[in-house]
Amino acid sequence: MEEERISESELKTVDTYIAKCKNCGATMVFDPETQSVKCPHCESKEEIVKDFTVIENDIRKGFADAEKWNPDEQATYRCENCGAVIVISVDEEASVCPFCQTTHVAKDGAFQSIRPHMVIPFQFNRQKATEYSKRWARKRIFAPRKFKKDINVDKVKGVYEPCFTFDSQTSSVYHGRVGNKRTRVVGSGKNKRTETYIVYRNVSGEFDRFFDDVIIATNQNCNQTELDKLAPFRTDLACVYEKQYLAGFMADGYQKNLDDSWDDAKVVMEERVRQQIISKLHCDVVDYLNVTTSHSKVTFKYMLLPIYSMFFKYKSKRYAVRVNGSTGKVKGKTPLSPFRISIAGVLGAAAVTMLIWLIAML
Repeated sequence: MEEERISESELKTVDTYIAKCKNCGATMVFDPETQSVKCPHCESKEEIVKDFTVIENDIRKGFADAEKWNPDEQATYRCENCGAVIVISVDEEASVCPFCQTTHVAKDGAFQSIRPHMVIPFQFNRQKATEYSKRWARKRIFAPRKFKKDINVDKVKGVYEPCFTFDSQTSSVYHGRVGNKRTRVVGSGKNKRTETYIVYRNVSGEFDRFFDDVIIATNQNCNQTELDKLAPFRTDLACVYEKQYLAGFMADGYQKNLDDSWDDAKVVMEERVRQQIISKLHCDVVDYLNVTTSHSKVTFKYMLLPIYSMFFKYKSKRYAVRVNGSTGKVKGKTPLSPFRISIAGVLGAAAVTMLIWLIAML
């Protein structure tokens, strides 16, 4: 399939939305528990009518027909420390970078990007995300106590991370040589033994598969490896994007353009096709396998994924803990306590010594 190259500026961006309560004028926020926009003061609510219509966009048209952000509604600020671009309402003012927490932010013009097509709304609040994180941290026996104590609701930030999802009908042809292990008894007497050998066979064929919503990360704030660790996301909850879902939350914008993301998606799809073909062949060994895959009916969506993030500094190193905002799955790295590792080593050595002593006594 001939692919049209799309030129798009690659920015590290964050979007936010401000909603005011009609009763008291306070800033309203999206409440994951009720899936509505709620006032924290008078508790009045505005229901969000969810539209679950799946909007697939032809990749050949790329961004040509996509709706763009309205520059009259958004103001853009750039962090001079980490390079993040923060997009907020024109009535608001950015003072602190949500990623590095510095105050070195300056106005930087309009945000040039398309609007998201779909969003998976957050399904629980920051308090629940904190509980999930503390439960996860308790299982990290080598993590310092101070690190575990630092996990609190004030550090939790709800950020919608961007991704492109791709659908594709794949058609593959393959040929190669695979083998299965066999055993046989050889020799006699003292030389009698069982040996393993491989019976090879040539294979070829065709394989078709339709891929639905292959998720590709589009920036370094939460890259593909980190996104895969948090997967799966509840794509069955995805609905058409509405700005109300951003009330009280932020949305990071994409850095990677559509073409580069599609290239990454093809690698993912073609590797899955290869693995499925190997599984279908019921072999133990692959000598070689050449697979050629073509794609048709390729569509994409720009989707926002709900992720709670916490960033910590411990002895000058930065650590991140993330929570899947649709499932509660937690992933991250923690520092290691030398004291706890030493204690574990001493206890392990003592246990081994005791075991050897008991064996000797018996």
